[in-house]
Amino acid sequence: MPELPDVVVYVKSLERRIVGRVLERIRLASPFVLRTAVPPLDEVEQRQVVAVQRLGKRIVIGLEPDLFLVLHLMIAGRLRWLEPGMKPPGRITLATFTFSQGTLAFTEAGTRKRASLHIVRGSDALAAFDMGGLEVLEAGLPAFKQQLTRENHTLKRALTDPRLFSGIGNAYSDEILHRARLSPIAHTQKLSDADIERLHRAVREVLSEWTRRLHDQAGNAFPENVTAFRPEMAVHGRYGQPCPVCGTKVQRIVYAENETDYCPRCQTNGVILADRALSRLLKASWPRSIDELG
Repeated sequence: MPELPDVVVYVKSLERRIVGRVLERIRLASPFVLRTAVPPLDEVEQRQVVAVQRLGKRIVIGLEPDLFLVLHLMIAGRLRWLEPGMKPPGRITLATFTFSQGTLAFTEAGTRKRASLHIVRGSDALAAFDMGGLEVLEAGLPAFKQQLTRENHTLKRALTDPRLFSGIGNAYSDEILHRARLSPIAHTQKLSDADIERLHRAVREVLSEWTRRLHDQAGNAFPENVTAFRPEMAVHGRYGQPCPVCGTKVQRIVYAENETDYCPRCQTNGVILADRALSRLLKASWPRSIDELG
C-alpha cells in the first residue's frame, strides 16, 4: 500500500499538473470504485481544481466550490498520468479523470477491488475520512511520546495504526524500527525515554529521506513503479538477505497478508521471533537465536 512518502510524491506531481485546471469529465470503468452517490458525478465535472492534499494515506482533490474527490489506493491501487491521445491501461483501470492537458488514470491490479473513490461536499464531510493519526513530521517529541504510549501495543501495531500515526504502513514501519534498533514486538508502554527519542528521530529521518529519494527519482515525470518493495530498503522485503548494518540474515514474521521484516542482531538481541505458522509447524526445530540459523 502506498504510504506517506509515496502519497506525498503523488500529491506534488498532481499539484503541478491539475491545480488551476478544469476537470472536464470522470469516466468510471468499474462501478465498484465509487462508494458514494451524493453528490453525483456530473456535479464535479467542469469544476476547477483548487488543491491537492494528503489525508493519511488518501489523496484528496479539492474542487470549487467546496467539493472533494477522495481516493484511497489501498494495496494495489495506483495512479498514472496519460498525455493527450494515450489510452488508459486495459482491465486494471477503475476510473479516469480527464483534463485538457492529460488524463489521470486510477488503476488497481488484481480482482479484490479494494481501492475506492468518494465524492463529498464540505469540510465536515471530508473530516470524516481523517482517522486522527498524528502527523509525525510535524510533531515534536512530547506529542509523539504521548501518542505512542496512550495505549499499550506492540511497536509494529502502534506505528501502523492510522488512529495513532498518519501515513505509516507495513513497509516504512519496518524501516523505521530497523533504524531505531527496536524490536517490532516491543510494547509501547515499556519503552525507555531513550528508546522513544530514538524512535521519534528514526520516524522523521526515514520518512523524510524516502520522500526526498522518491521525489528525486520521479523528477518532473509522474511517479511510476510505486511499490512497497525497493532494493534500497534495509529490511522490508529482504527476508534472507544480509542486513546492511551487521550482515545478519533478515528474518520475518508472516501474518495474514502482511509480514514484518527485521534484523535479529540489530533489533532483538539475537533472538528469532516466533512466526505463528512456521514456529508451530517446526516446534522444537524452530531456531531461537541467530546462532541456530546455520
